[in-house]
Amino acid sequence: AFEGQPATTTPPAATTTPAADPSAPAEQPPAESQVDCRAVFQGQYSDDPTKAIEESRTCRQDPQLTTLDAQTVSQALGAFTCPTVDPLIGNDDPALPLLTCNQDRTEKYVLAPVTPPTDGSVKDDDFSLYSRLTGEDIDNAVAGTDPQGAGFVVDLTFKSDGGKKWGQFTSANVSQQVAVVLDSQVVSAPNINEAILGGSTQISGKFTQADATSLANVLKYGSLPLSFEASEAETVSATLGLASLEAGLIAGGIGLLLVFIYCLFYYRLLGVLTILSLALSAVIVYAVLVLLGRWIGFTLDLAGIAGFIVSIGITADSFVVFFERLKDEMREGRSFRSAVPRAWVRSRRTILSADAVSFLASAILYVIAVGQVKGFAFTLGMSTVLDLVVVFLVTHPLVSMISKSKRLSNPRLVGLGGAVQAAVDDRALSGAKSTAVKEV
Repeated sequence: AFEGQPATTTPPAATTTPAADPSAPAEQPPAESQVDCRAVFQGQYSDDPTKAIEESRTCRQDPQLTTLDAQTVSQALGAFTCPTVDPLIGNDDPALPLLTCNQDRTEKYVLAPVTPPTDGSVKDDDFSLYSRLTGEDIDNAVAGTDPQGAGFVVDLTFKSDGGKKWGQFTSANVSQQVAVVLDSQVVSAPNINEAILGGSTQISGKFTQADATSLANVLKYGSLPLSFEASEAETVSATLGLASLEAGLIAGGIGLLLVFIYCLFYYRLLGVLTILSLALSAVIVYAVLVLLGRWIGFTLDLAGIAGFIVSIGITADSFVVFFERLKDEMREGRSFRSAVPRAWVRSRRTILSADAVSFLASAILYVIAVGQVKGFAFTLGMSTVLDLVVVFLVTHPLVSMISKSKRLSNPRLVGLGGAVQAAVDDRALSGAKSTAVKEV
């Protein structure tokens, strides 16, 4: 068995070898590469992903990393900063040394490539297999309690070829460290206590149950036999993407303009209130998008724009429901001032029900959908909530204020002249019918 150690900054030379000091001449890249290793060691990479990988390989996988003295190693480890976003993850060359960190970015390592044993136990032709002990060679990994004391351990079982390679490796590197690496980051760096030839081994150390389970999962599932098949590929240029975005914004602007024209023609002063409410809603939406962009990195895509275009209709529908209820009350002979509170009570239930259905549909769509559809569902749901805020806190109070003004509450000015005339006609018709009944 071999004992696990969570991390160390001075790993043994057999498996973890010194790194280069960024200030030492031996560590500097060739002049033609023009790579500033000091900047790379501080986590400053090129904006070009391909160039960033090349910079990382040049500085952090320099073959000279395994030939430096211990003092230079200590200086290099001190100069190196574990990057938050590492361009080298999954892109390192296993045949070269590697300056890297653990997954928590709390410990630094210099990993040396595996060298062939000098006792002739492994032939040169088989060395590539010997040095490539991967997760595919592991049959199972299980976390459990330590039978020899308190704590937790990880029990590994290798496949036949993996057990043979593991036995050869441990026999040649007793008392050395070996790194368990996932995506170019060190997961564990245990010491090899003895040669392990039985095809199974145990990692022990200062593990909690969560640590042991996590390590077992990495060893068991770190190399899944999955393959992906591209079903569709499409390249969209920046110009085409901008054109699509502009087309979406133009479509939304046209829809909003048509709503404005309809409201002004049909509701007049109430239509002006609708326009003000929609404008306020747009300001709130913009502010929310800015905040979401800063807090969680939210970006507005074409699907999100489509959601906002649909929400224009939902918001306008809330105003129409309120105003039509107002007309119904005035057709029954009530004044504008007395009709507003009654119309609001009746229309409020309808608005709440409609927006609740829209929000639930958006929430369900967001949960079960994938890709850009989530953007559509998110913006539609957010706009639905903002619709309630605007209608309840802005539109209804403004209509109530207008109804209390003698100058502004003129039925024809607010687009309710037809409702008032209908009420007059109904009263006249009712009076004519009453007269006819008396004559009979």
